[in-house]
Amino acid sequence: MEAVLARMRALDERLPARDGVAVFNRVYLTVTESLDERIRRGDFPAPRQAETLSVRFAERYLAAVESERAPACWRPLLQYRRHPGVRPLQHALAGINAHIGHDLALAVVSACRALGCEPRALEADFDRVGDTLVCLEERIREDLMPGPDVLEVADPLTHLLGSWSLERARGAAWSAARLLWRLRRTPDLAEEFAESLDAGVGLVGRCLLTPTGRA
Repeated sequence: MEAVLARMRALDERLPARDGVAVFNRVYLTVTESLDERIRRGDFPAPRQAETLSVRFAERYLAAVESERAPACWRPLLQYRRHPGVRPLQHALAGINAHIGHDLALAVVSACRALGCEPRALEADFDRVGDTLVCLEERIREDLMPGPDVLEVADPLTHLLGSWSLERARGAAWSAARLLWRLRRTPDLAEEFAESLDAGVGLVGRCLLTPTGRA
């Protein structure tokens, strides 16, 4: 966990504050630090499982933003990270969409391979890590949501906020993880499904980053 935290901190120091990746990274770093503290103080009955899942999850995000060719789900954020018409809240939501919608399912499968277990053995840890993701979304909205005098019903951002659900994304990620695990003995089908998942999540991310015309 220390290694992924160090990489997040390095990104935080290197990126301009208004960069879209930096916006997501700052919030994710804070929440991951909190998750690390919870694991260390014994809040998770199976700390090794929880840490393995958390690290594999974070590593997918870091690999994407540090890669020369990121997965399709991360490309909208990387392409629109400096767009003047995209607000910080949109950048953060696009990041959490890519991370949960795509990375989480693959992280579960990777953790299962590393631990030598099936997804059902990680379900409790998945739920606990998911609770941390709820904190991530709450923090994003608290830190980046415009004030009530700014965010009006007619504001396009109001529509974008209502079009994405963390709970639905978590449920879909768990279903995708179980399916990918079932497909592990048919690599061609597993790859095809993973590519389809990647593309679909990327499309949602592109919608979340629709420029609203306001800096």
